[in-house]
Amino acid sequence: MERRTVFKAVLATGAAALAAACSTTTDGKALPLGGSGDDGGRPVDPVAKITATPAVNAKDADVREPVVVKVTDGKLSEVKVTNSDGDPVKGDLATDGLSWKSSESLGYGKTYTYAAKATGSDNRPVELKGTFATVNPAKQLRATLNPADDAHVGVAMPISVKFKEAPKDRAAVEKALKVKTDVEGSWGWLSATQVDWRPKEYWPENTTVEVEANLYGVDLGGGAYGKADVTTKFKIGRNQVVKVNTPDHVMKVYRGGSEYKSYPCANGLDSDVNRNTPNGTFIVMSKEPTAVFDNARYGYTNVNKKWACRISNHGEYIHENQDNAANIGKTNNSHGCVNLLEADAKEYFDSALIGDPVEVTGSQLQSPTGSDVKDWFYDWSTWKTLSAAK
Repeated sequence: MERRTVFKAVLATGAAALAAACSTTTDGKALPLGGSGDDGGRPVDPVAKITATPAVNAKDADVREPVVVKVTDGKLSEVKVTNSDGDPVKGDLATDGLSWKSSESLGYGKTYTYAAKATGSDNRPVELKGTFATVNPAKQLRATLNPADDAHVGVAMPISVKFKEAPKDRAAVEKALKVKTDVEGSWGWLSATQVDWRPKEYWPENTTVEVEANLYGVDLGGGAYGKADVTTKFKIGRNQVVKVNTPDHVMKVYRGGSEYKSYPCANGLDSDVNRNTPNGTFIVMSKEPTAVFDNARYGYTNVNKKWACRISNHGEYIHENQDNAANIGKTNNSHGCVNLLEADAKEYFDSALIGDPVEVTGSQLQSPTGSDVKDWFYDWSTWKTLSAAK
């Protein structure tokens, strides 16, 4: 009996010790020391959470989008994003310590590493580590933009974006192009590698135009991406328009809608449609103090003429032809060019700007579709159908 009594006492003592080492939930179940009714006895995690975009282990990340690191229930104390060479990506920590955002573009086919630290509202530290990789294009397409920076051009000047290879996704290209102007206009594809923007009507004189081709990082289709962004800022000059009605043998120059100058001229031979100066609205494409003309079909080579303004890649110019003085103002006998007397050609040459419109009417020959500057051969409704953006 005494032995049983002692044994019960020991059991009682053990139970008391066990009770002292435990806490209980509301349903009476015991939890380990340090536990709580909320976590089931597991260790409590820090409250702060760091997240990043692109996410850790992301593949084919968009190089155009900024890297963003954020924290909840805490504040960031350090954020480093480094490239494959260990160089840091530029970025800024928000004044409230809740986020960090990169301020430079990412590179194609690169791996970047995160190292971010924060302290939670519970004063416990947390970290974010890991890497992500950016998209690696099969090819990169470079574009050129015209007019160039600071150009001073005529009122019919189109904006032209050209690629060395044809982008497959034309709509994606157009979405990346911005023309900063209040003038109504539209993009139109003149070939597989060229897209132009022209206004509905001629530019208002003295207009300043800014263009952004934000093509870097843009998926152009077929595994190709834009190689680089391109920008330009140029100015439209005075409103000067040349008008030639071929049967009249006169080239008239208008400034601001009023006749400014009038020059006798000889145009393409009327009796041979292939030698006519073609109808259409052309633009001055280049100015050459001396140009060399060759046309083996009609038996002449290395013919030098002065004060030549090219108006088409089909072969048409406005130029001096003093050798043809007897016919200028009287007979159309050229091979398609507009011939002027030397003094008149020099005066017009000096007045012309690249992008000035030259309107030709009265010919039997229609506009040459082979020219790559044919923006004004289309009426407005037709021009808009050349856009890929819907």
